[in-house]
Formats: sequence, structure tokens, C-alpha cells
Amino acid sequence: MPAPAEAGRAPGPPDGGWGWVVLVGAFVSIGFAYAFPKGLAIFFKEIQDFFGTSYSEIAWVSSISLATTYGAGPISSILVNRYGSRPVVMFGGLLCGVGMISAAFCTSILQLYICVGFITGFGLALNLQPSVIIIGKYFLKRRPIANGLAMAGSPVMLCTLALLNQFLFDNFGWRGSFLILGAILLNCCVAGALFRPIGARTALVTAPVTEEGKDAVKRNITEDGPVENKPEEEGGKDCFEKINQYLDFSLFKHRGFLIYLIGNVLMFLGFFAPIVFLAPYAKHTGIDDYSAAFLLSILAIVDMFARPLTGIIANSRWVRPRIQYFFSFAIAFNGACHLLCPLASSYTGLIVYSSFFGLAFGMVCAMLFETLMDLVGAARFTSAVGLVTIAECCTILLGPPIGGILIDAFGDYKYMFIKCGAVMVLAGTFLFIMNYYNYRMLAKEEKERKTKEEDPKSVRTENEGKKNWNKDSTQDGPELEPLREKGEGVQKEMNGTIEV
Repeated sequence: MPAPAEAGRAPGPPDGGWGWVVLVGAFVSIGFAYAFPKGLAIFFKEIQDFFGTSYSEIAWVSSISLATTYGAGPISSILVNRYGSRPVVMFGGLLCGVGMISAAFCTSILQLYICVGFITGFGLALNLQPSVIIIGKYFLKRRPIANGLAMAGSPVMLCTLALLNQFLFDNFGWRGSFLILGAILLNCCVAGALFRPIGARTALVTAPVTEEGKDAVKRNITEDGPVENKPEEEGGKDCFEKINQYLDFSLFKHRGFLIYLIGNVLMFLGFFAPIVFLAPYAKHTGIDDYSAAFLLSILAIVDMFARPLTGIIANSRWVRPRIQYFFSFAIAFNGACHLLCPLASSYTGLIVYSSFFGLAFGMVCAMLFETLMDLVGAARFTSAVGLVTIAECCTILLGPPIGGILIDAFGDYKYMFIKCGAVMVLAGTFLFIMNYYNYRMLAKEEKERKTKEEDPKSVRTENEGKKNWNKDSTQDGPELEPLREKGEGVQKEMNGTIEV
């Protein structure tokens, strides 16, 4: 018979079952969200000639799309908390289709910014965050592997879209291609239909519970589906309290979250520009269109295998307790590839660069959200994703256009690659040093806590101390208590609570 406190609790992550079907839907949604803005680079040279624009102006198309995808993160997170992942993803897929179909009738570059950049980008945002969030609800022990497999959707889609877009352009032109791509993006609605909510919508508690227990049950009710607030509760809250109900701004007091946020904001200044300009760079050196598009396919194929492999490595008992170091290395490795790109003066050299770039890119993407969830825990992950993406959108927006400005100013792509490589190496180094500091501080805090618990003078407040510690563990996630060795048990995380 379950304990009274557990009577109304929704079931925990199944780590399988319908979760694998959800993973297929997330694979498709995440794949389109990440790969689609990059795949549009195939059309850039022709659209640039059609509208008579510069490199920096045409780069704003992908840049605005990517920035909107990330910048709309808080809106997406609020909608997921309010309505659940399924309807949000389905509505996002509909917006993507409408945006691309509208783009086929654009007569100016400004209209492309609106249709492809804002409308399609917002639709992709409604695909990305819910897909990442629902994986955390269905998986715990296998979460790094599940994240790696879901993130593999991006290279699979990029590999497919790179050659498909070139084929569509050759046969239908860029306007006809946009119409067909709009229809293809409607498949996100099908992927969203697979996102069945996990657990019960409401929790029925028959036994008396404490005030703290009521708060915990309330948090559990809101985690997996729509929230139905009582009118009297809404009336007593101001605007900030209503927003904070969906976005936990107390995360800005979380040391690990702030380190992650600063490092990622810096990283995204050079993360997407090399992919956006890879095919145009190859065409600039005299390589034919299909060979240039094939470079993206090579990058995507390597990326495709790198993501699940990275997830397996990250899930190992040697890496997972210190996964932040592995993430820092992946970012620095990515930057090193870009710094060496100018040495690739032939098509063979570009193939080698694309292969290493795909490996490094896959490593970063596979751990991008896993490391965040490792820091803040599943209970606060929805809010964390929203807050991180809105902060990252500024550098995502500026990255490709700055690269385009460098190309226009110097007439050479190498300065763009050097800029991207330098900022990513700097970001990786920053994260490595600060994560070392964070781990040291966590170990020190853990030691002080144990010392206080063993102190006889603290017996009087033992129950209160345990209560506060459990509350902190619930809020801050696994960072304070890494996965234990086999034989000591597996840490279980259920609907915002942690049981050992």
C-alpha cells in the first residue's frame, strides 16, 4: 500500500514503453527545428542574386529564423506549462507550413524576413522546447541516451534537406521549393500528435497531508499538463507572480545555471554561422552546386552518428557525474575545427573539415540540454529552457550577420571562420574553469552539510534541516547529488521530487 504522501502522485518516468514512440516524434520535431534554417542556405546565392542583396543581408534570413526559434523559448515554455506539449507542437507545425507557403509569394527580402524568419521561426520554437521537455518526463536513467537519439534528428534532416533542397531548386526554382517545403513541415503536426501526456492530469489525495505536501502535489499537477487555476487564486496575484508561475526567475540565483547561461550565450556567437556559410563558401571557391550541398550531407552524416554515441558516453558512470567537463571540451573542440578551416584550400580539405565539424557539432548538440537538466533538475527544466533560449537569441541573431559583414568587408571567408573558432574556444575554456569552481564549491557545501548533521548540537533541528535539504534538492536537481555507484541504488526523480 503506497504511503499517504505518494497516494496522489503521478507515475514517474517509465524509461521506455510509449516513451520510445514519443522519442520518434521528438526526433522529427527537433530535426526540423534545428536543421531547417541551415538547409535554407542552399537557396541563398540564388535569392541573393534575385533580390540583389549582400551576404550580410541574406544571412539575416537564417539568423532571424534561428533567433526567433530561441527567443520565443519562454513563450513556448509558458504554453507547454499551460496546455501541454501535444497541442503546442501541433500548432507550431501549422505555423511552419503557413510561413513557408507565404514565403513562396514574397517580392522583397523584408517579406522573407517576416515569413521565413519570424513566422516559420516561431513555429519551429513551438516544436523545439516541447520536444526537449517531454523527453525529460519520459526518461530518467536513460535520459542522456534518449536526448542523444532525439538530437540525432537534426543531422538526419540536414543530410536529407541539403540534397533535397538542391533537387527542388533545380526542378521548381526557389518559389516552388518553398511551397513544397511548407507542405513537408506540416509533418510536425503528426509528430506532435504522438506526445501523449504522461501521468494523471489531477492528483487525488485521500489521506490528510501537510501544507508542504499540498504544495508538492500542486507542483506535480502542473508539470505534465494544463493548469486549471481557480478564479480566486488568479485574482490575488499581480502580473509578475502570474509570469513567475510559469517561468521560475529564482534560477538566476542558481550558480550552475548562471555559469551555463554565460558560456552558452558566448558560444552561440560562433555556433551557427559556419553551417550557414559552408555551402556558399564552397561555391565561392569554384565547387559545383551539388558538391557544395554534399558537404552539408557529409557534416550531417557524421553528426548523425556522433549524437547517439555522445549520449552513450555521457550516460556512462565515468562521465555522467562530471558531464559539464565533457560539454566544455566539446565546445572548445568545435572552435578548434573552425580555426583550422582556412587551411582547407581544396575540396578534399573541405570534406575533412566537414567531417570533424560534424563530429564536434554533434557532441555539443547531444549534451546541450542534458547538461542543463543535470544542473537544475527536471522539475525546473521547463523554466530553465525558456530563460536560456531568450538570453541566447541575441547572439544567435548576430552571429551569421557578423560573419556576413566580415565576408563583405574582406572578400574572404577565412576571417568569419577564425572569428567563430575564437569565440567558441573562449566559451569552452570559460565553462571548463567555472565548472571546476562550481564542483569544488558543491563538494565544500556537501562537506559542511554533513559536518552539521554529525554535530550533536544540531540534533534539535535535525528534522527541520532534513526538510530544507529535501526542498533544495528538489529545486536544484542532480547537481548536488550525482548518480551513485552501482550497488548504492539509483537516484529517482519523480514529478519534481527526489527519492533515494
